[in-house]
Amino acid sequence: MKILVTGGAGFIGSNFIRYLLARHAADEVVNLDALKYSGNLETLADIADDPRYRFVHGDIADAEIVCEAMQGAAVVVNFAAESHVDRSIEDPEAFLHTNVDGTLVLLQAARRAGVQCFVQVSTDEVYGSLGPSGCFVESSPLRPSSPYAASKAAADLLALSFWTTYHLPVVVTRCSNNFGPYQFPEKVIPLFVTNALADELLPLYGDGMNVRDWIYVEDHCAALDLVLRGGRTGEIYNIGASSERSNRELTELILSILDKPLSLIRYVSDRPGHDRRYALDATKMRAEFDWRPLHTFDDALRRTVLWYRDHPTWWQRVKSGEYRTYYQRMYGVRLGGVQQRRSAP
Repeated sequence: MKILVTGGAGFIGSNFIRYLLARHAADEVVNLDALKYSGNLETLADIADDPRYRFVHGDIADAEIVCEAMQGAAVVVNFAAESHVDRSIEDPEAFLHTNVDGTLVLLQAARRAGVQCFVQVSTDEVYGSLGPSGCFVESSPLRPSSPYAASKAAADLLALSFWTTYHLPVVVTRCSNNFGPYQFPEKVIPLFVTNALADELLPLYGDGMNVRDWIYVEDHCAALDLVLRGGRTGEIYNIGASSERSNRELTELILSILDKPLSLIRYVSDRPGHDRRYALDATKMRAEFDWRPLHTFDDALRRTVLWYRDHPTWWQRVKSGEYRTYYQRMYGVRLGGVQQRRSAP
């Protein structure tokens, strides 16, 4: 089966491509990626010469490139997205371009091409902030808090409308926070791990008690593989591992694994509109596919932290150039001029 994966040079997309090729000998994968700041072909260097894999450089909002990349594809899995909340607060237009306009271009091309399944990969953030108890289910109302979440909610609704209006076989998945190797270090786990490895301060938003439901990226990939082969069209599937941790607890665990001092934590002013808690009910995934995450949170976090420790060349290169400018813009004022580097005891 030929599968078009968009955003396949990003964190989840690259892990998904590697997952498919390792488990399905008959699959062919086309990877369409614009290679923006977080796209990195180094993450796929080990499969670059696989005859079942082809890379196409292009923007999903470019109809001509999308049409060429989609030729012969039976399935489209759309990971391509601007995905960082802080960046969406700075520049909402970029998120609308990729996440909404780009998704529309993909849907139109998929309809013309007659694909058998279009998987729109989304996020729990479309549901907004959750109270201290309970979990989001697939029918929970959409209440996005950030431009990023709003753009993803719009893309979900567009995709579902193509099922209702045009009978394009669409499936939407909404996953909790992913973590694992090769994640761009603007996200909290790789940011805090790499800062700690360099003995730099860890800028923790607010009181650190915002709660997220975490899932190891390979478990997410396994769920997506099941959905693209057997998901019911027009349906939404929540994918979560029931591994809630506050940001403060997460930060302390990272420092413990690295044997670094808690003094590296620096509480900083909170992100505007910062959702307090996310948690997903994945009962539907379990019932229809007998899917369960195979990795415990503690084991997967340790594995992830040690991966960054053992691959300094990768993250040091990523955290140079434009990244340093971004980091100073995001955290320079928040850190209030405090000396960022601390010596380990």
